[in-house]
Amino acid sequence: MRRIEHIYIDGRFATPHGEEWFDLFNPATEQVIGQVRLADAEDACLAIDAARRALPAMARTGVDERLDMLGRMQAAMERHHDELLEAVRVEYGAPYSRSTWMTRFASDVIGQAMTALRGFAFEQQAGSARVLLQPVGVAGLITPWNSDAGFICGKLAMALAAGCTAVIKPSEMSAWQTEVVARALHEAQLPPGVFNIVTGRGEVVGAAIASSPHVAKISFTGSGMVGKAILRASADTLKRVTLELGGKSPSIVLDDADPATVVPQLVAAGFINSGQACIAGTRILVPAARLAEYEAAIAAEVAKTRSGDPADPDTAIGPMVSARQWERVQRYIRTGLEEGARLLAGGEGRPDGMTRGWCVRPTVFTDVRSDMTIAREEIFGPVLCVLPYRDEEEAIALANDTAYGLNAWVFTADTARGQALAARIESGRVLVNTLAHEPQAPFGGMKQSGLGRENGRWGLESFLEAKTVLVG
Repeated sequence: MRRIEHIYIDGRFATPHGEEWFDLFNPATEQVIGQVRLADAEDACLAIDAARRALPAMARTGVDERLDMLGRMQAAMERHHDELLEAVRVEYGAPYSRSTWMTRFASDVIGQAMTALRGFAFEQQAGSARVLLQPVGVAGLITPWNSDAGFICGKLAMALAAGCTAVIKPSEMSAWQTEVVARALHEAQLPPGVFNIVTGRGEVVGAAIASSPHVAKISFTGSGMVGKAILRASADTLKRVTLELGGKSPSIVLDDADPATVVPQLVAAGFINSGQACIAGTRILVPAARLAEYEAAIAAEVAKTRSGDPADPDTAIGPMVSARQWERVQRYIRTGLEEGARLLAGGEGRPDGMTRGWCVRPTVFTDVRSDMTIAREEIFGPVLCVLPYRDEEEAIALANDTAYGLNAWVFTADTARGQALAARIESGRVLVNTLAHEPQAPFGGMKQSGLGRENGRWGLESFLEAKTVLVG
């Protein structure tokens, strides 16, 4: 059994002041596979102090120095690929194809920050003034469990590219993955204090970071409830805040689309990352005149989608990350039935033949109204809703009838028509006839899906302050 008993502060591994031990599970077996000793508020303060000491030198570094740091980070992550892959599969339960992508992404995202940095102008002209874009200061980076290494590396790479130093609070549920990342980044030999990692509870370590007067910027990915708490805690010191929160993303199928082409993409978009993804296309909007056709096609596609052992290459949907998350998904399935939705596929319980593991039956509801709980709240599991619409105007109205606005899809045979519709959807990103990701484009949400943008030059700018210099 793994025993993780160190955090990372000021360039070295240290024993936490906190004394609480937290169990780590294999979600495919429900067995305890390790324990992590959690940091506390005192540890967070020590990490913040280290980042403060390292900030002046880091802020003075040039682009070439920062590129060199990022290059060493990327190379170190690549050397630890196999070790991280094992942690992702065992601790998180990601299926084969997803775990491979998640592991590769942890190093790729550092390269994406390097691309943004190379083309960025830190000094610009505005009329007669020079505008200097300078690091905002110490950044608090608070990351979730559903792509641990990728979030840590992506946020940290952007912070360092901007010349900031960082204190990272990763999810305690992903401590094995975090340990791999910490050892890899230690090998990159960055200056002490430039990055610090304190694994602990959000209400303890996260709260200490959010309330600290010495932290100038918070970048958080996670739930809306926690995001709002961070925003409130940051208000007293007017921190700059980037929040990437939840989603209830629509997938709009226009009447000219071909079900044979579209339905596999609809199901893949809805079940991405085993449904544990803020971008998942969980609301499928189809023409009412073709509802029966799409119901049959979606049911047939879901029947081919295996939920189960993540070690099996044929598995598309792995287990939920925890017993609590599994029970949450089960409650939503029951709620859907109680509110009158009709099961098209799946339902309560584990997949057939499974007696343990936090796997969910891939589930699709139809006869869903937009006011139903399952159509309004983020479930964060492999549960999809099919909603019919009469015409394009109603499709847009349904797509926008949500508190969220993170991601959306449009499927059509007419790309120009799809782009015109995309412009009317209240979402930070809309994908037309694709599931692809563009890492240099801004990513973030409208409405209650968040504040600010990550990725590309937009992500870099979020860690910078503009200073105007006028000379008489």
